[in-house]
Amino acid sequence: MSGTGTGEDLGAQAARARALALLRIRSRATAVALLPAAVAVVLLVAAAQGRIGGGGWDAVRWAVTACAAVVLLGAAAVSVAIARARPAVSPTVPLTEQAAPDLYRLVRDLADRLDVPAPSAIALTPDCDSWLEDRTHRSAQPAESPATRPAAPGGRRHRAPVAPVLVIGSPFLWWMRVAELRAVLAPVVAGTGPAAHPDIAAARRFVRGLDGAVADAAAPALGRFSGLRWLPRGLVGWIARLLLRSCRGHAAAMERGVAAAASERAQAVDYGLRIAAQEQVGLAYAGWDRLLTRVALPAWRMGRWPSRLDAGVVSALTELSRRDRLAEGFTSRLGERPACDLIEEPGAADEAASLLAARLFHGGPAETGPDWSPVDWQQYPEEVVDRKWRTEAARLLRVLDAMGVRPAPAGGPDEAVGGAGAVRAFGAHGADAVGVAVPTLARVVEQLTGPDGRGEELAAGISAAVAREEAAAPQQPPAGSPAVSDGDALDFWGPDPLPLFPLQPPRTATELLADHVAAMVCCAAVDTAGAAPGLDWLDGPALLVDGERRADLGSPVLSLVEDGDAGPLRCWLASVGVRTDKPVRLV
Repeated sequence: MSGTGTGEDLGAQAARARALALLRIRSRATAVALLPAAVAVVLLVAAAQGRIGGGGWDAVRWAVTACAAVVLLGAAAVSVAIARARPAVSPTVPLTEQAAPDLYRLVRDLADRLDVPAPSAIALTPDCDSWLEDRTHRSAQPAESPATRPAAPGGRRHRAPVAPVLVIGSPFLWWMRVAELRAVLAPVVAGTGPAAHPDIAAARRFVRGLDGAVADAAAPALGRFSGLRWLPRGLVGWIARLLLRSCRGHAAAMERGVAAAASERAQAVDYGLRIAAQEQVGLAYAGWDRLLTRVALPAWRMGRWPSRLDAGVVSALTELSRRDRLAEGFTSRLGERPACDLIEEPGAADEAASLLAARLFHGGPAETGPDWSPVDWQQYPEEVVDRKWRTEAARLLRVLDAMGVRPAPAGGPDEAVGGAGAVRAFGAHGADAVGVAVPTLARVVEQLTGPDGRGEELAAGISAAVAREEAAAPQQPPAGSPAVSDGDALDFWGPDPLPLFPLQPPRTATELLADHVAAMVCCAAVDTAGAAPGLDWLDGPALLVDGERRADLGSPVLSLVEDGDAGPLRCWLASVGVRTDKPVRLV
């Protein structure tokens, strides 16, 4: 179907009008660059015909000619910089047709129904969004041999136009059903129609080239003669920024027109289902955000990356719907075919997208290693939660030792381990003339509630220790994203530092101290009261007591850390049966 509605016509017309305005800016810039050369040609021709002469005209002629040469060289440098500049490309996981034939078939059928060109390829992004990305710039195209490049009628070789790449949010594939995904992708795929218009395509290439030239000029120069290149690079960057500023309004209006035309064309495809599918988009975003900030981030900080984030979205959203008493409506749709079934190996795609998410939102290495390894959901409580608690508890006690705090003497009838046995089993944290120090919760509570309460000093010490450990962590250079298949060898990272999108601002010293005290409490609960580490899909690390999650620890810990009041925490410990005088196991 052609889909030539009035709204589509208006949107397409507005987009083409703005594209022509952008191309006129390019033409005016070219005309300005050629103007001195044109004046020089006129003066040279006039002098050759004897119409002008004399010392004054000779000086003007040579001055204009020299100016024209300089301007032409500068214009050529800018043109080459724009042509060679590599526009920014979103980090994605490439998905070839062999890896997802059913998904490619769905997208092509959708393009046929919309009467638009099909996207040239499909890629996954670890985010709750979908878009078309123009990768027609020559730097983003695979190399072609002269034998395989199509020939023009006059014998010249030319590059065939390439449709945009369809980028799909990987959480959509796991949470949405096939029909819902098709409805959500309809307005996105419809955008390939306007993208195929020559004026819009040329205007987009011009703007993306300017953007790439500005980025290249801003990057630090490398090499032996880098100091000599700052002037031409700066000049090229200044001209590109000037042109880009003049294009900004027209480019934004052009993209709005393209979006309006695509949305209007998609009205005829699954319109009723699209309204319901948009609700799933909002729900998926809420679950994905909670999963990243509450579940994935603690693991990333421990040097582990969950390898099935997208599968975790389903669990998180199911839990969210259960808590909001919406489980019945959402459970019925779970019986339909999930969109991830359109991929041949969904587990491999999920793992690649999970590692890419760690790179984008945390800045972890591009490959696994001793300090950066995947973790499955079944092992998350033991390998992430328990290890996180014990690492933070050990750091808390190390800071106490560094502050010169005299440890409480070990011993007593209730001690499970004492004397030299305590040193061997739990690590020595200093000793005095009375006994050997052991890592107990009582020692921490005593320092935060004593007459010379050291809460601020302890918080500052922990903050400094965390900063030192983060600074000492090995920095990995940017590398290519993991691919589901090796059909795409492009480097999608570029020179930008990672993470590109940090999830949370740095934690304050008080927040760090509260986290470490809570970790010490959890270790004591596990070791002395039979509690266990657990995973809550919406809140992350959880303490399980008798199989039930205890979510009421935060307030008593804050009372201790901020006010020095241990009363609420002592009541909580008594209700769980935690012994503060017994030592805890550290990593």
